[in-house]
Amino acid sequence: MIKNLSNTNLWLVLIAFTLLIITSNINWGGEKWKGTLESDAKGYYAYNPAIFIYHDLSFNFFTQLDMEKYYNQDIFSDYRSFLNEGVVNKYYAGTAIAQSPFFLIAHFLSSILGQDADGYSKIYMQLIHISAIFYLIFGLYFLGRILKKYQIGNWQIILCFLAVTFGTNAFVYTIVEPMMSHIYSFAFISLFLFLLLEFIQFQKNIHLLLIGFSLGMIILIRPINGLVFFSIPLFVTSKKEFTTLINSILKKRWILLLSILCGGIIIFLQFIFYKISTNHFFIYSYAEEGFNFLDPQIFNILWSYKKGLFLYTPIYLISLSGLFFIFKKSKFQGFAWILFFSLITYVLSSWWMWFYGGSFSSRVYLDYLPYFIILLGISLKELKPTAIKKSFVSLIFAFIFLCQIQSYQYRYYILHYSEMTKEKYWDIFLKIK
Repeated sequence: MIKNLSNTNLWLVLIAFTLLIITSNINWGGEKWKGTLESDAKGYYAYNPAIFIYHDLSFNFFTQLDMEKYYNQDIFSDYRSFLNEGVVNKYYAGTAIAQSPFFLIAHFLSSILGQDADGYSKIYMQLIHISAIFYLIFGLYFLGRILKKYQIGNWQIILCFLAVTFGTNAFVYTIVEPMMSHIYSFAFISLFLFLLLEFIQFQKNIHLLLIGFSLGMIILIRPINGLVFFSIPLFVTSKKEFTTLINSILKKRWILLLSILCGGIIIFLQFIFYKISTNHFFIYSYAEEGFNFLDPQIFNILWSYKKGLFLYTPIYLISLSGLFFIFKKSKFQGFAWILFFSLITYVLSSWWMWFYGGSFSSRVYLDYLPYFIILLGISLKELKPTAIKKSFVSLIFAFIFLCQIQSYQYRYYILHYSEMTKEKYWDIFLKIK
């Protein structure tokens, strides 16, 4: 019995089933399913109905459906950018492509169930909720396989699964806002890291090819996440080992080219969509929005009461304890981790709206959560004194509890989605009414 309970795949099934019950309970009754599509999520999703139903990458169908059929002007938000070159979707197509199998299932079922086959009726929203749960489990599965490569035990891996699912903003972006891009980025970055470790260990051509595919999807979902390319040194222990790895990749010249081609074809889909929309391949869809690299908001993105990552989701913070054990093993590797975290924090905090609008915690870090959980797993493995390890585990469960309270507050607008202050934070701390 104990052996069965320590089976990591069984826990993935249990987590999926639990999330399905939760999401169907809070999102599918009455008119609640309409809340699935809000703000940025409309843009991420719109490629599917545009391609498969309306054959219109100028998204002219949007206004009528959004304002007249399903929503109203009070919650209207337009995801289109009206540029000199033409009208384009402000957001990138990768999330929709990841969702497309679930969209097509919904499209098939809509005719059987007698719902409108317009891409926006209830069955489509339900399948997208299922899609988000699928990709969370997908990411957790490969994250579990990564942790096993570090000789981390099953119970520690299961605790990491629980920490991700219920103790971080992964819960909100699976259950509350499943159409945002972040849980899909999390899934493909987990796959990328697993394939990278597989290639480092076995040097197989198939792993290099699949790295190209996963990196292509990561960039198509959210181009800035191409930064994961710079995380390769994190998984070798010395400069010599890193040089050897690069040389072994370069020796596989034709496989490397095929890998680049595979990723390139996926990324090029975005340019094809722009070409169809505007007759131009290269478009910057965010218009005047961009990065201000001379004014990064590093403290704010990590600690502020408005959206601080470590304040609202402190499991990210305690996971960094794993760096101590990384440094004990290899200073090269330890500095590589610190430089990578510094790089992503510098870039992410340089966006003109460093708090990324209405969101729970610093949502852009969810994409990079696999890196933090690797460190959390290392800490759970390496902490030796029983009292310290028990205290650490207790802290994880305390932060899971805190995250669930704050996720509830976020869901029911007790915790404001963009205007939190120190006074507001402590005024509502642990309150659910």
